[in-house]
Amino acid sequence: MKDMIMRLAENSKKAVDDGVYEVGVRLSKSSKNIIHEIKQNTHASLITEVKFSSPSLGTIRPPSDPIKIADAMIEGGTLGLSVLTQPHLFNGSPEYFAEIRRNVDVPMLMKDIVVDKVQIDAAERLGADIILLIQSVFEKKIAKESDEFIEYAHRKNLLVLMEAHTCKEFEESAKTGADLIGINNRNLDTLEIDLQTTQNILGRQQKDGRVVVSESGISRPEDIRFLRSCGADAFLVGSSIMKSKDIKGSVSSLVSAI
Repeated sequence: MKDMIMRLAENSKKAVDDGVYEVGVRLSKSSKNIIHEIKQNTHASLITEVKFSSPSLGTIRPPSDPIKIADAMIEGGTLGLSVLTQPHLFNGSPEYFAEIRRNVDVPMLMKDIVVDKVQIDAAERLGADIILLIQSVFEKKIAKESDEFIEYAHRKNLLVLMEAHTCKEFEESAKTGADLIGINNRNLDTLEIDLQTTQNILGRQQKDGRVVVSESGISRPEDIRFLRSCGADAFLVGSSIMKSKDIKGSVSSLVSAI
């Protein structure tokens, strides 16, 4: 599955052209700041993800009742929610995001492959607190300069999680004005996962005080403890929780790992 990131980017461009992000609502964001929540938390700081499909796994869970899923995650102790808005390959939608936003007050990340400012506009209207930007999208010239996107997001009162997968990408991400830095343990070109990605990067790159979020491949309390020992401050967890028959219990077990 080479060049998956290019395929994901093309899907986003198609979704933009199809009007997926022409959102007709204007919702309020959370009263809480995810960075503050992470820094004051004494347990594992989770951002759990509502996603029904993925390119690597196909269907993870039949699309159903996103509010019930979100509530179970919050009851389990998650600090924030990541909700997929990309319809192609992920079965996400802005509508799912809006349904959850209307019913919860935790910080919410609009999870998508952002290639156009129209998606940032949608995030603002949906009441998102955070957007994801991917360093490789800018390095491959799929989208314009990352600084331009970050500045635009900040004008919309959105925090930015900039995601890296390599030491070079992490170094470049740290040069930006992103509010949080993510390390994706999944290679978006091949979809392969290696938790040691976080260890390798943080073992070579000095943190600068910004929250570092380790993403992908996390399923056990042992994974949380390992990634925490590597220097990760928070953990984005999706598939393993969405596959669980006990979402609340799965989240709780990971939160209690620290």
